[in-house]
Amino acid sequence: MIVVSISSSFHQLVFKVSFKGRNKPSIFATIRSFWKYRMDAAAIIDKLAALAQENRLAIFRLLVATGPEGLAAGAIADALGLAAPTLSFHLAHLARAGLVSARQEGRFIYYSANFAAMDALIAVLTENCCQGGGQCLPKTAAAAISTRSRRRAA
Repeated sequence: MIVVSISSSFHQLVFKVSFKGRNKPSIFATIRSFWKYRMDAAAIIDKLAALAQENRLAIFRLLVATGPEGLAAGAIADALGLAAPTLSFHLAHLARAGLVSARQEGRFIYYSANFAAMDALIAVLTENCCQGGGQCLPKTAAAAISTRSRRRAA
């Protein structure tokens, strides 16, 4: 039996791994697997936390509806009735979470939703949906599955 204890000021983790037989995975592989999950979980929590605020959710939904070309900051402020400093704060929070990207064209900054990050978040949240059967997946996953099926058929 191997006991690993990892602690920090915020978290303490103790887990036990017992191995039988000859196929003993490396303890380093076990720890690496744990930290990979932990980092993924932290990124997921950051994305969900960024969307867990009314203005940020409205901004993100507007950018998703707009598509990959995005909107200028002024257009977002006008559409949602937000003051420029408030909008800037919320866009920065969404950008730190990786849900929004910005590009500058001339004097304007255009913001667009990061669709890859959105798809990855939905995939993580629904990966074990219906025990992997996929009967109750959201519309976006069903559309992605049918698109993949069409591409394979072509």
